[in-house]
Amino acid sequence: MTVSVLKKIRLLPLALGAALLLQGGSAAAMSLTQAYQAALQNDAAYRAAVYANEGGKENRILGRSALLPVISGSYGLNKNKLTTDYGTLVRDQDYKSRSAVLQLRQPVISLDALARYKQGVAQSNYSAAQFESQEQEVILRVTGAYLDVLLREDQLALSKIERDMYAEQRKVNDLLFSKGEGTRTDSLETQSRLDLAEAMVLEAQDNLMTALDTLTGIVGEEVKQVDQLRPGFRATLADGRSYDAWKQIAMESNPELKTLRFGMDVAKQEVNRARAGHTPRLDFVGTLQKSDSDTTNTIDQKQDLRSIGIQVNIPIYSGGAVSAQTRQAAAGFGKAAEDLQAQTDKVLVELRKNYNIMVSSVARIDALIKAVDSASLLIQATEQSIKGGVRINLDLLTAQRQLFTAQRDLSQARYNYMIAMLRLRAAAGTLTGEDVRMLAAFFQ
Repeated sequence: MTVSVLKKIRLLPLALGAALLLQGGSAAAMSLTQAYQAALQNDAAYRAAVYANEGGKENRILGRSALLPVISGSYGLNKNKLTTDYGTLVRDQDYKSRSAVLQLRQPVISLDALARYKQGVAQSNYSAAQFESQEQEVILRVTGAYLDVLLREDQLALSKIERDMYAEQRKVNDLLFSKGEGTRTDSLETQSRLDLAEAMVLEAQDNLMTALDTLTGIVGEEVKQVDQLRPGFRATLADGRSYDAWKQIAMESNPELKTLRFGMDVAKQEVNRARAGHTPRLDFVGTLQKSDSDTTNTIDQKQDLRSIGIQVNIPIYSGGAVSAQTRQAAAGFGKAAEDLQAQTDKVLVELRKNYNIMVSSVARIDALIKAVDSASLLIQATEQSIKGGVRINLDLLTAQRQLFTAQRDLSQARYNYMIAMLRLRAAAGTLTGEDVRMLAAFFQ
């Protein structure tokens, strides 16, 4: 095969492929940090969590109010017409009556009020833990969508390179056929592969647009381009901790587990509230009352009344409602305990899964980097063999496909490692915005 024909079958230079995969960011590209900050401002799910947390904070005050005094006041003004029949005499009287009352009631002994207070604290803590979980969730959603865009860009770039490769191969086949050195079958086979590659490019373009739309929906503003991963990225074990160390952190700090533990506290105090329906309540009561013609016997009389005392309310029978509410609350507490156990199992499975992915990714990424380097050397060696007449263009095609596959697998392995690292931290309850900024340093 002549050198001129060999030049025809060569694909785009490898440097072009590397540039497509590892192109530098532009001024219009949105960084990972910018995407995260925009999501905090615009993501509807996160904003809803912010308002839910603000509302949950008030439960602490609502619960405490049950232990504090209640002060109430009332004022009444009436115009009255009184008719008195004495038998032989009927007397009509028109008069106005006034009454002003100010009362203070302070619980002294109330198991219901105490349970309400403790339940309010637990509900407030429950909302705070839920919000912590939502803070981690928005990080995972933004980062996952951001990395998905990068992966789709890599896949599109590789699809275009492969399409260009088959287009060049078709030209060579046509040239060889015109010189009587090739067959029609070779041309048809290459055309079939070119058509399939064209379809793969269109699919890759659609996937990229979908990924960009997903990221746009999260950050609340249009995203056209994102920063690229810096060349030479290698994975490392996060903090060098063992699985048992991560497990211990997760059991203490995982926000979903904390949420359910506070949920158990809420359910426990609900049981105490229900049981309080059987117990007496003692209140301190102070009253200040001023009245004018308050009754028919005190017409044209003004009275000032000041009273201080205690009031005891003793429940006797409520038709079985208190016992039923207690059993219902106890069942709710049992459910909360089982929900906590189920979530604990789920968190530990997720923790183990992402820890294993992170550990295996270190070796996998190193191996794929070597695979890319080896594939590049294989292409160079194949080209030299073609010059010597030992290999044919199909061997070069196979070598180049091997390089494309290795590059694609390397990109995906790097992104999987990043997501696994973030999910591991989320399961342990240590994922924060600082982790996003640290990850963003790997992009340009």
